[in-house]
Amino acid sequence: MTALPADCVLPDAAEEYRIRSADGHWIHAAGYGPEDAPLVVLAHGWTCSTRFWAPVIHQLAADHRVVAYDQRGHGRSDIPATAAGYSTAKLADDLAAVLGRVVPAGARAVLAGHSMGGMTIMAAADRAEVADRTAAVLLVSTGPGDLLTELKVVPGAVPGRGLRRFLGRQLLQSRLPLGRVSPVSRAALKYATMGPATPADLVEASARIVHACPTGVRYRWSRVLGTLDLYAELSRLTAPTAVVVGTRDLLTPPVHARRMLAALPAPEGLLELPGVGHMSPLERPAEVAGEIRRLVNSRLLTARKAAE
Repeated sequence: MTALPADCVLPDAAEEYRIRSADGHWIHAAGYGPEDAPLVVLAHGWTCSTRFWAPVIHQLAADHRVVAYDQRGHGRSDIPATAAGYSTAKLADDLAAVLGRVVPAGARAVLAGHSMGGMTIMAAADRAEVADRTAAVLLVSTGPGDLLTELKVVPGAVPGRGLRRFLGRQLLQSRLPLGRVSPVSRAALKYATMGPATPADLVEASARIVHACPTGVRYRWSRVLGTLDLYAELSRLTAPTAVVVGTRDLLTPPVHARRMLAALPAPEGLLELPGVGHMSPLERPAEVAGEIRRLVNSRLLTARKAAE
């Protein structure tokens, strides 16, 4: 078995949280780094967990307070009992609950969301309790809608856009369990979610995270993502917002990043990572952490100094 890189293992948490969402659902979160340091909140994507953010947390935790939480159904958060527990509105509720718990009164945080985590931030854009606690946002490898239409996992050589969309839906919305990580599953995951030059140990780290997601949770969230439409919410995301995407992202290709940048009320720039796939925080954590740090310095710390 391939050994994991040290930075793909979460450091010891300074604090663990169990947070109750609006519908009574319990969300797990963990805080890393100095309690009085600038606050960053991380929301992971579909089929992942707080473990996904480990390389970025290692980059930031020395001089930031980093809080990462498990989306409902993932990691150590509770699994919704029925299909009613799966929606973008529920994701927004969970984010609001997390911010209400970890952001001190009168303070703000920089939010970063990868894939479904970015969609979570968009879904919560018109929530006053979220906006009031947000200094800036980083949207990483994500999109507001048309995910199946723009999906690049099915090769372009397959004739017909409709057929490619049908095959993409069948792949993403499969009810089949992933089973144990194997050479075949690692190769498939690397092709679909990571750049071709990604080393084997990072592919292994990603595979272990994705395979840990329960089959039913993976399927039910795939149904939500298949009909996603957050364009109206995106237009109400008034916090300064930067966007990151890999040029080889097949799940949320760069077309989404450019649409988001054009629709955002306060765009803070687009960082394209050459040769990088959908798992950019694992593939290029230094660059993703660098964008978070830039937003902390330009939007969070600058606002603090102005208020003093």
